[in-house]
Amino acid sequence: MNTPLPNPLDLTDCRYLVTGAASGIGRATASLFAALGARVSLIDLDGGLLGELADSLPGGGHDYHVHDLADVDGIDALVRKVVSEGGLLHGMVHAAGTQVVMPARDIKPETWRHILAVNTEAALALARNMARKRVCQGGGSVVFISSIMALAGGAGSVAYSMSKSALHGLARSLALELAPIGVRVNCIAPGFVRTPMFDRLERGWDAAQRDAVEALHPLGFGEAEDIAHAAAFLVAATGRWITGTVLVVDGGYLAK
Repeated sequence: MNTPLPNPLDLTDCRYLVTGAASGIGRATASLFAALGARVSLIDLDGGLLGELADSLPGGGHDYHVHDLADVDGIDALVRKVVSEGGLLHGMVHAAGTQVVMPARDIKPETWRHILAVNTEAALALARNMARKRVCQGGGSVVFISSIMALAGGAGSVAYSMSKSALHGLARSLALELAPIGVRVNCIAPGFVRTPMFDRLERGWDAAQRDAVEALHPLGFGEAEDIAHAAAFLVAATGRWITGTVLVVDGGYLAK
């Protein structure tokens, strides 16, 4: 009798930290990881939504922590708390992000610094903890959620594009630094995905503008689950030989 092949996406007995877990890509990622057998630590500003999600996830051992990721100095303490309460991590997904659509001439330094803090500095502050034995042992995987705007650009998105482009360089350098201890680091660059952030952006468009943006995606707008699937692929055994790269999940945006 043939022995059944193992499921390479099985995350049983693994534990992951997921930021931005209250909604959008972060929530979809946490939900999928739990469905694949993982225990997840949920991070976001909205404690009510985090608690609701933690209670609804399959399996056990999930927890949540309310933290403003703009407080970069507090991230080491946050990770220590996550580990002390739930155990060592097998990886993390930084899905939290913020965006302001504004021409470069109008954007103020405090605005772009806040975007950089949440989108980029928090990513480094989180991921560097994976090099610490009290946080991670036996390898692991880090995924940064970037954006197609890091590769294609867009008027009014200078600060956002800058912050997401920086993640690509960060991932490449961290991938080399952490490879000797078996930790992989990658980015996912989504196209326009239906999330609360997208909904806020869409409210500023008329019908013609919306249709024009959707037309940039041959497969149409994406869903948060599409990015969650890519994240699972990268953290699971399916991504064991992938590090320092950017996985584009954009519905064909860059193919045009």
